[in-house]
Amino acid sequence: MINRREQKEKGQALVEFAVILPVLLMVLWGIFQFGIAFNDYIQVTSAAREGARKAAVSRSLGSGAATSAAIAAAQAVAPDLHLTTSQITVTPANNWQAGTDVTVTVKYPYKINIIGRVVGSGNLTSSTTMRIE
Repeated sequence: MINRREQKEKGQALVEFAVILPVLLMVLWGIFQFGIAFNDYIQVTSAAREGARKAAVSRSLGSGAATSAAIAAAQAVAPDLHLTTSQITVTPANNWQAGTDVTVTVKYPYKINIIGRVVGSGNLTSSTTMRIE
């Protein structure tokens, strides 16, 4: 025979689960959104590094072609980001002379939204400097 107390507590676990489920799902969605933003940051960093590497070895092409090659290399490394030329900056220190530095900076906008509300936004920025060969 089931006593009265056991009958009253029969659905307690289901009610507790129903109360905590939305909070749990929001936390999991936030972790997922953070993972996407972190992956984008890794791609931005890789794009800046590969762009600087290409610029460092492209001095013989001339300034315009070396800049274009660096931008193309940065875009090729991160195809998922669809980087535009305005998001990639190539800055040679001294008109593409051997032994000077070249810096490639990549900026990419991000938004972290949870249930339609933007909780974080800004620009992911990475900059790499290499010596021109």
